[in-house]
Amino acid sequence: MSVGFRAFLDIERPAPELIEAYREIPSSNIGDVVLRMNCMFGGIKAYNKCPLVGPAFTVKVPAGDNLVAQTALDYAQPGDVIVIDGAGYEDRALVGGMMLAYAEERQLGGFVVNGAVRDLDDIKKSPLPVFAIAATPLGPYREGPGEINVPVVCGGQVVMPGDILVGDTDGIVVIPKNDAEALLDACRANVAMEQNEMDQMKAGTYEPEKHVKIFTNAFLKRGGEFISSKETPSR
Repeated sequence: MSVGFRAFLDIERPAPELIEAYREIPSSNIGDVVLRMNCMFGGIKAYNKCPLVGPAFTVKVPAGDNLVAQTALDYAQPGDVIVIDGAGYEDRALVGGMMLAYAEERQLGGFVVNGAVRDLDDIKKSPLPVFAIAATPLGPYREGPGEINVPVVCGGQVVMPGDILVGDTDGIVVIPKNDAEALLDACRANVAMEQNEMDQMKAGTYEPEKHVKIFTNAFLKRGGEFISSKETPSR
């Protein structure tokens, strides 16, 4: 077995309609529903304003080498998000304008790079979302090794092939494919609840007692104490 030079092509993807249903849900709301456990961090940010929704097609490469990431473009399916774990290396770009143009032709879903990208003018003009840690003009090596559709780490989160990724200007949240259907209704309810309360606040009809009940009570429950020379207003 060619460990280090393997490409697993038979991956399970969630149903297209389930993936598409997450397009209307902000990453922050999904992050709340999964109790802040599945949000990428570590500097992963959007390099254009295109929303990202799609199943993960994962690639693991050594720092600064994109041979196998290039190979992945020919075998990913339309809508797949290419997730490249480049070990967080920022000194050589793993994705640039040429790869992006070919990904557009192949109708892929975008890129998430645990590493660097380049050709930012091309990225800004592209209809495909691109997320990464950094940008640099220095290009990659193309020697390998690398593996396709293995577990990878990106933004501090383990990403499995077929997991749903949702990204926007806030960042990216990973939805494990086996949890995606069960989480959808909870995510929709979270969005509706939050929007309702924001509408009340903007209209001046939100009752402060509701805010106190949530946050002041939690503060007191954890041993919090109000200290003031004046009498603390009762709530």
